[in-house]
Amino acid sequence: LEGQVEDCNCQVETVDKVNNLKLNPVLERLVQHSYFKFYPVNLVKPCPFWADDSRCALRDCSVAECKETELPEGLRGKSRLLDKNKSTDGSAADIKDDIDCQKYSNKNDVLGQIDSTLTDQDKRAFVGWQQHDNSEDNFCDIDDEYASDVMYVNLLLNPERFTGYSGESAHRVWKTIYNENCFTPVKSYEDIAVSGFTQGLCLEKRAFFRIISGMHASINIHLSAKYLLPGPLRLKNLYFAYLVVMRAVMKAAPYWEKFDFYTGNSSEDQTVKQLISDIVSISKSNCNGTFDETELFAGDTEKSLALKKEFRNHFRNISKIMDCVGCDKCRLWGKIQVRGVGTALKILFSVKNEAFNNVDKFHLQRAEIISLFNTLARFSSSIKEIHNFKELIKKRK
Repeated sequence: LEGQVEDCNCQVETVDKVNNLKLNPVLERLVQHSYFKFYPVNLVKPCPFWADDSRCALRDCSVAECKETELPEGLRGKSRLLDKNKSTDGSAADIKDDIDCQKYSNKNDVLGQIDSTLTDQDKRAFVGWQQHDNSEDNFCDIDDEYASDVMYVNLLLNPERFTGYSGESAHRVWKTIYNENCFTPVKSYEDIAVSGFTQGLCLEKRAFFRIISGMHASINIHLSAKYLLPGPLRLKNLYFAYLVVMRAVMKAAPYWEKFDFYTGNSSEDQTVKQLISDIVSISKSNCNGTFDETELFAGDTEKSLALKKEFRNHFRNISKIMDCVGCDKCRLWGKIQVRGVGTALKILFSVKNEAFNNVDKFHLQRAEIISLFNTLARFSSSIKEIHNFKELIKKRK
């Protein structure tokens, strides 16, 4: 595996060197920290496309939920809810002020109180408005962190690995993704998945296919590392997906500088902020300009907007397909990586550069940030596994 990464200004050899020696060690440290290891996820959302009749009963398919006492201070109870509206300057002043206000308020004094009750009709309207806003910017569905069906999972205790989940259920998920959502010409799922077919596709559709194919390759590597690797075309697509996500992290650098990765542990939060800064710095110094998102959706405005909408709708559809995965652990990591890529696409194609400096114009949910960096770490780890596999082959010769 060597040479140019198609549709990117970068060589495989360069990615290997930068990733394996510089970026991967920092990413592995980052995802060990509380902000990135506790993930809010809904694993009971029904499949919207077919009857969910093939749930995996194997022990390795299950996911262990975190108890509230296991969560960092910033994610527990009242603090967890208040963190949603925490000030952007990084302090916990909003939490303290809110508690103080409640402590000293006179419950019998109704003068000047705000009537915050909402009718069911109001609530339904808000949901519709929110869905419309999300459809304009988001490339995937995001679980509401504060909904009753959402649980917190410690990703370090529920790693991505082979669970035994396979057969028709797993095959149907990937078949639906490739056959119905990847802009490919009419071909069988087997031909598309194996060949990485992109001939005759425009840049935008090639990029979409390569991202999905690359993510698929990464998942396969983590499920079967040291035993079997995907073919060279799929591996090249992994490098492409890695560079796309990396570019998004670099583009959002101004946002990371202002963002407070709040967990309630100020020392750990500062360490996380420094690690993020290191990742951006390494990426900019070694991989800047490898993927140029401005080349996509350029040209005729009307056609470009229509293509971007189609691109976004296809990806949102794939994010919904993740709720059809019958293995909870596979569903968990499928959601994380689809959301991670979706967040990268949101940064690259829904946000103007100046918006990253304005919290009113750009905001990411906690789940989006966790997904983005865990996905980059997964892709990075997969590329490192490819190197390890090559070394293993050399030793056997």
